Amino acid sequence: MSEEYLQLNRATWDERAPAHAASPDYALERFHTDPGFLSDVVRFDLPRLGEVGGLRGVHLQCHIGTDTISLARLGARMTGLDFSGASVERARELAAASGADVDFVEADVYDAADVLPEGSFDLVYTGIGALCWLPSVDRWAATVARLLKPGGRLFIREGHPVLWSLGDARPDGLVTVEHPYVERAEPTVWQEGGTYVETDVEFEHVTTHEWNHGVGQILTAVLDHGMTITGFAEHDSAPWDALPGYTEKLDGGEWRLADRPWRVPFTYTLQAVRTP
Repeated sequence: MSEEYLQLNRATWDERAPAHAASPDYALERFHTDPGFLSDVVRFDLPRLGEVGGLRGVHLQCHIGTDTISLARLGARMTGLDFSGASVERARELAAASGADVDFVEADVYDAADVLPEGSFDLVYTGIGALCWLPSVDRWAATVARLLKPGGRLFIREGHPVLWSLGDARPDGLVTVEHPYVERAEPTVWQEGGTYVETDVEFEHVTTHEWNHGVGQILTAVLDHGMTITGFAEHDSAPWDALPGYTEKLDGGEWRLADRPWRVPFTYTLQAVRTP
């Protein structure tokens, strides 16, 4: 496959990283001033995440490191990895400013097991909005399996493939399927000048290549690479306004459909353990 998608997507994230770090939505100042502060994403995950104290963990596609540092604050020994040099730079600055002992590595996620110690992690963590940038979920699962030690676990909360397949808001209020649900060889090409957080920055890099991955494809990839699924939960909310015009904001920072939210899963949490 052409590496064009990497160049386009990396340029997009390199440009957005400083804007995200400056946005109140990422709340970096709270990390600086409050040693107990956790990101909204990790706080949502706590009931399913369980005890992570003492675990050696790696956060794949960590962006500017807020979730990575939150996991470190829960007692895990964390490494963050991202392909965007600008994102890694902001993550390192945040770690230094907040006193977090976290390593951040710049590398493509598919190269993670080549640049990090293979088979040495108790926890592989992936957060919201990561898999959609990858053309092959099977290759991602193979990377996860290589990173985990026997008995180590995968934890991922991600946007639901049903959500990624939906179209924009319509005047009649209907929710429609407009985009691929399953992984295809061809990417969906987007031209979007904005971003998902509050910012006044106008971006120059607006073209991205993205892929959806159906639930069956994700679960099969995890199973095919020697992991046992220990949990799968679907949620009717997401930590950003995923369908503007259809949604309402809940306490705790999550958003869901305002009208009959049980119709559409917005996110899911998947847990698996590498078979010894």
